[in-house]
Amino acid sequence: MSEAISVHHGAFGRAALYQLDKPIITHAHREGHLIFYLSGSKASVSVGDSAFPADESYAVAVGPWEPHSFELTENSDACLCLVLYIKPMWFLETSHSAEFALSFGSPCIELTPTVSKWVNRLTSLLLEEENSDLFDGFLYEATRQCFDQSWHGVNDRTPLKGMRTKFTDYRVRRSLRLMQEMFTDDVEIEWLARQAGLSRPHFFKLFKKQMGITPNIYLNTLRSEQAIEDLMTTGKSVTDIGYDLGFSSQASFTRFFTSNVGIPPSDYRRVAHII
Repeated sequence: MSEAISVHHGAFGRAALYQLDKPIITHAHREGHLIFYLSGSKASVSVGDSAFPADESYAVAVGPWEPHSFELTENSDACLCLVLYIKPMWFLETSHSAEFALSFGSPCIELTPTVSKWVNRLTSLLLEEENSDLFDGFLYEATRQCFDQSWHGVNDRTPLKGMRTKFTDYRVRRSLRLMQEMFTDDVEIEWLARQAGLSRPHFFKLFKKQMGITPNIYLNTLRSEQAIEDLMTTGKSVTDIGYDLGFSSQASFTRFFTSNVGIPPSDYRRVAHII
């Protein structure tokens, strides 16, 4: 069974040690995402339409809101991974130019000796399972090394051009506002399409073109983020968190959370803490 070994939340992101023995469906995060293989079965991460290895030689980088999925490429054992989630503001604050902001240059990150050094330091810190003033510094440096490397040799350094096409259509903006206000309800895509004055196929196509993800994945991201926030900052039971997010039972909420995050919500709460 997939499980969380340790999760630390810091000032500009979080880091988690996961032991995964099942695939994770296509999903997205508001944060940037770095996935490092540590041991066990090899794995691959599909980012958009391409698959990239997560093994002893390479890690995988996923930009904010990029759809991605995870699967094991060997069936003999679970895969132990270090997974980093970096808040979008980090990209804006640390990029040398706005043209570098909001994205990694390439999803494929070579595990150079320098990158491996910071991965090992972060992993050791998480295994200590105690608060440390070093966490934010380690997370920052590991991310910076991967971010800088991702742009080496990349000629098209204009991710903001793609970002400028987003949020320009008033119908998509209206649907985003409605989803952000009502994601705890049973929001139907057909209803959103009607509110936008479009047919369901036209709305679905326009939303994906503007946002890079489907409206279903966007809704699931909002629910996953709220679930993690509630698990970390409230004393509500897992059942109550699920009900508040519109799930009919704890079992359905647990299946949703496990499919999108990789581990059960009770497991996440058990090991996670804020630095």
